[in-house]
Amino acid sequence: MNIAKGLMGAALLLAAAQGAQAATLDVVRQRGAVACGTTTGFAGFSAPDAQGKWQGLDVDLCRAIAAAVFGDADKIKVVPLNSQQRFTALQSGEVDVLTRNTTVTQQRDTALGIIHAGINFYDGQGFLVPKSLGVKSAKEINGATICLQTGTSNENTLADWARANNVSYKPVVIETFNEVVNAFAAGRCDVFSTDASGLASIRISKLQNPDDYVVLPEIISKEPLGPFVRQGDDAWLNVVHWSLSAMIEAEEYGVTSKNVDEQAKSANPNIKRILGVTPGGGANLGLDEKWAYNIIKQVGNYGESFERNVGQGSPLKIQRGLNAQWTQGGLMYALPIR
Repeated sequence: MNIAKGLMGAALLLAAAQGAQAATLDVVRQRGAVACGTTTGFAGFSAPDAQGKWQGLDVDLCRAIAAAVFGDADKIKVVPLNSQQRFTALQSGEVDVLTRNTTVTQQRDTALGIIHAGINFYDGQGFLVPKSLGVKSAKEINGATICLQTGTSNENTLADWARANNVSYKPVVIETFNEVVNAFAAGRCDVFSTDASGLASIRISKLQNPDDYVVLPEIISKEPLGPFVRQGDDAWLNVVHWSLSAMIEAEEYGVTSKNVDEQAKSANPNIKRILGVTPGGGANLGLDEKWAYNIIKQVGNYGESFERNVGQGSPLKIQRGLNAQWTQGGLMYALPIR
């Protein structure tokens, strides 16, 4: 009798899990759009352009998910969120996925009911200073006032680094990103500390005279940034994870938005699987077999997205560095679509 009860309980748990797995994908399809949590405005990653259309590396990932689910990258709903709002919005179901520069940490991945679905930008915390301050290294900022945004991992990272390097500082912690930028630009603090990508974005897009500022050479932390979804919904986790993987693997095989139709005729079995010429990948995800083709055709591969948003084709001009393909000395290594 106890065995029977145990089997029945296991069956109920399995049924509940299977129901949970299908939930977000079903909700997204019924809504007709993917609701993505983004920043409130972070040039190169997620920010509205002059026409009010959201652009950026993280927005491209949101568009890729929509292309995979609907075959239409424009079926997205952008929900701007500050650092304090982002996890609650995902937990509550206000958004389906966080596509905003969020560091993957053990605590976030285990204790908040959410889980990461890949890494789309390898970053690290750094320091932005006015050239007039006359410092060449972060270790020279002893006694400086440092602007930080509350609700981020930057506060603890800076405290740990300062303690380890015997550097004293006065934190100026402000709630919203734009207010932190304004405080730094107004001279309320000597230093701005956040992810290096954010510093590059701030310097180019937010400061009146970018050449008057310099990013110091030190990177004091690992900040792997990536999308998050709710735990317990494996089907949706798979959709988000493999949408990102498709962009990365497409770049590895030289499949771009411009040559994708020609590449569909390729004899390469890996390309045939990516583009759905050889079926199976779509069925595994509960999507159309052209799910990855639609991503690449409408959004592009990872390299295309990187270059136009944050790389050499953008004002930020960030080098690929760790975000280069693994074949080029970087960390971008997509799991095989097979």
